[in-house]
Amino acid sequence: MCTNFIWVAVYEEATFWGHFYACLITLLGGAGLFFGSSINLKPSLGLRESYLTVTFAWVVISAFGSLPFLFTQSIDGFVNAFFETASGFTTTGSSILTDIESLPKSVLYWRSLTHWIGGMGIIVLVVAILPMLRVGGYNLFKSEASGISYEKLTPRTASTAKRLWGIYVGLTVFQVVFLLFGEMDFFDALCHSFGTIATGGFSTKNASVGHFSSYSQYVIMVFMLLSGINFTLHYFTIKGKFSKLRENDELKTYLGIILLAGVVTTIVLNVLANTEWEEAFRHGFFQVVSIMTATGFATDDYLLWPAQGWIIILILMFVGASVGSTGGGIKVIRHVVAFKSFMANMKRLLHPNSVILIRVNREKIMDEDVSAITSFIVLYLVTFLTGSVLMTFLGVEPVTSATSVLTTMGGIGPGFGSVGPASNFSSIPEAGKVLLSFLMILGRLELTTVFVLFTLDFWKD
Repeated sequence: MCTNFIWVAVYEEATFWGHFYACLITLLGGAGLFFGSSINLKPSLGLRESYLTVTFAWVVISAFGSLPFLFTQSIDGFVNAFFETASGFTTTGSSILTDIESLPKSVLYWRSLTHWIGGMGIIVLVVAILPMLRVGGYNLFKSEASGISYEKLTPRTASTAKRLWGIYVGLTVFQVVFLLFGEMDFFDALCHSFGTIATGGFSTKNASVGHFSSYSQYVIMVFMLLSGINFTLHYFTIKGKFSKLRENDELKTYLGIILLAGVVTTIVLNVLANTEWEEAFRHGFFQVVSIMTATGFATDDYLLWPAQGWIIILILMFVGASVGSTGGGIKVIRHVVAFKSFMANMKRLLHPNSVILIRVNREKIMDEDVSAITSFIVLYLVTFLTGSVLMTFLGVEPVTSATSVLTTMGGIGPGFGSVGPASNFSSIPEAGKVLLSFLMILGRLELTTVFVLFTLDFWKD
């Protein structure tokens, strides 16, 4: 947050005191929490404490993160500021701002930085520091990491977190360099790299990435694609372990879906919307990658596309990126396991006495893992339907209700109706913004991490 002062000085803005008060309150609040928790510090965190800590951390950090918006008077009202901040830290990319370009550069920087901090996970960053406090952080790390299981790169959790952050920073630096070869200045390149690598989607322009050249759009498309891949695979690539990539079923499915959806969308735009081939290819693949990775950047308003294009975008909203990436959604690996489970059950109907194993990446998936994944998908859909109904009760029309819930849960950003890529969430009533903010955090923490707090067993000794 204190790095905001760099841009205050560079652009000679009159927002110094607003950022100063935000930093001061955050530092005092952080110090109070630190010294208060260190009084009764346990040698390690159990699962119960980890779930509570992770959920509490996202709420508190979003509350403190909203202070620069409030004190610089960039956003009116705590609910709006909290919504924007939660959207940033959870890398959702949904916004209530109607004129982004009118904001001070220091505020736009902070807005993008919330993406970058939240992308790899605030808790993962903290885990890299916890050993200095002599606190075992693996349970905390598991609560933050998404997926079936988390393959540790090293025996020590802190070392794993540091390696992941090294890859994360490296990708960010590379993208900034590539964007600087285009028409972007350093500020825009940095902010859009934050939003891309974090698969967040906050832009510094009202027209999002559509404001920039074709070159910049292609660069951002490639880095969105890379950011939607499991970061452990990036690590194995650096180490030369290419067999890990060849054996990874999720990676092959992820790339296959993008290729298929991108080709179909390109054909739809070219044939049905009479768009020139290169433009159809660029807009089609960009939006497919943006939605699939839950980034939310836009180069075109897909609500103006033929209906066939809408359907593709809607389907991709239910897919998500890869496990272990900064992307959101249900995640490709869960769809892979669910599909293989379905096919295995079909085979059992034909061959009742056969023993059929479900394998992913050549490894057997245990029945309890299949059950957990199936339960997650059902819980995801039930939460989506419940949230959609609640939004309609708040006076939001059905299409906007359903897609606003879907995009905030999945960390996608734009939806359909009045929250499309050319619009924003400013028209949503305050109660709806509170609900959607909760859904952002809920989706970012993979649902069960939060829902377990509302069970009776969690609070029993």
